[in-house]
Amino acid sequence: EVVPTCERYAVRRLPFARPGERDVAFFERLMPGRVVTDEEEVKSFNVDWLKSVRGCSQLVLKPQTTAEVSQVLRYCHERNLAVNPQGGNTGLVGGSVPVFDEIILSTALMDRIISFDRVSGILVCQAGCVLERLNEYLEEQGFIMPLDLGAKGSCHIGGNVATNAGGLRLLRYGSLRGTVLGLEVVLADGSALDCLASLRKDNTGYDLKQLFIGSEGTLGVITAVSILCPQKPKAVNLAFLGCQSFAKVLETFTTCRVMLGEILSAYEFMDEKCMELVETHLKLSRPVTGSPFYVLIETSGSNSTHDEEKLNNFLEQVTASGLVIDGTVATDEKKIKASQCFLFHKSMLWSLRERITEALTHDGYVYKYDISLPVAKLYDLVTDMRARLGQSAKNVVGYGHLGDGNLHLNITAESYSHSLLDAIEPFVYEWTARCSGSVSAEHGLGFKKKQFIEYSKPGQAVALMRRFKAMLDPKGILNPYKTLPSAP
Repeated sequence: EVVPTCERYAVRRLPFARPGERDVAFFERLMPGRVVTDEEEVKSFNVDWLKSVRGCSQLVLKPQTTAEVSQVLRYCHERNLAVNPQGGNTGLVGGSVPVFDEIILSTALMDRIISFDRVSGILVCQAGCVLERLNEYLEEQGFIMPLDLGAKGSCHIGGNVATNAGGLRLLRYGSLRGTVLGLEVVLADGSALDCLASLRKDNTGYDLKQLFIGSEGTLGVITAVSILCPQKPKAVNLAFLGCQSFAKVLETFTTCRVMLGEILSAYEFMDEKCMELVETHLKLSRPVTGSPFYVLIETSGSNSTHDEEKLNNFLEQVTASGLVIDGTVATDEKKIKASQCFLFHKSMLWSLRERITEALTHDGYVYKYDISLPVAKLYDLVTDMRARLGQSAKNVVGYGHLGDGNLHLNITAESYSHSLLDAIEPFVYEWTARCSGSVSAEHGLGFKKKQFIEYSKPGQAVALMRRFKAMLDPKGILNPYKTLPSAP
């Protein structure tokens, strides 16, 4: 049983009204059959995917339209009821579940695709559309979503935008701050802001949508998204390579960028311990063994012959120079045969990377850190943390999006330990700040990291964020206790 968040972290409840029978009756009239009060059914909405934080909400609402969201928030604003917006509940920093008894506003039934323009590649959809379902729809049209995550089968596009999710395609297609063209958002007082533009260029005043991208549901509830989608690549190739040191991982990346150029779409790295956990807990076999570091490279382009030739030349270069000691490739045509490389299925290669998070959850309690660092220093934090923690941790592993300078540092233990947490924090954030890094590269701040924002942002910036919050949500009812640090 997960200890309630408010108890574990000694959080004090703010003076919001408590939801009662009259409130439930109002919501039932508004959304008949879409108000959840059953204790067992509500339970899953209260616990995060990692089972590390738990709220005490007794009420889940499932609106289907923006108008319903607007009426819900207008009512909650008048009654001073706190609201926890929730998408697929796949967040990793405790931002998607309540802390106390906040009303959970689920976007699960807001899953309608509104329009798609095959000429411009612009998709407009409701916030509750599941990322994988959107990608499947687009692939039928010859396009893909510009982001890809391990949680794609569960996460909602609205939640992706609200947390500014990064993922596996950022190296090629950039962040959601660039690909999201417009948003429809309901503000705390129930007023709907329609900025659902479908234009690539719109230079008229302040770019209001940027306020809500990455705001984690604290400034408004995203109800619809307009997003630019790239053409589906005709040729996708993968290489899974073993390197003897992190220095060689870095040098391989430099060579990769030079030789693969415009077709490079992903460059992921994993240490040996990650692969051991995937093998042990998920029974996935890996095609390459015996290396302290592994690299997964993806190329995507429009000409398979051209792409395979470039990849083949790259593999020959890094193998001959000793940067790579072993590897496997997977291509559409299955023609590449570089020295010491053999063929392997593409989906299995991606599984070795995408399912590391899942494997870690089977290893015990997980302390997760999502850090941006200068690429040259990326793995130094893992090394230093292993030395610092010694035998007090079960495993300390590092993996992530090396092409973006994004390290996922994970520490496992048999169970939660406050003394172990004290040994990790704030050390990990102080270390990151000394390197001018960010304490959150793509997961957001949520509940778990909100107090550490000033390791990455100056006090003046945090003060300005507070002013935005006070202006858009004067009663503080939207996702309280998240993103911004508690008031002094």
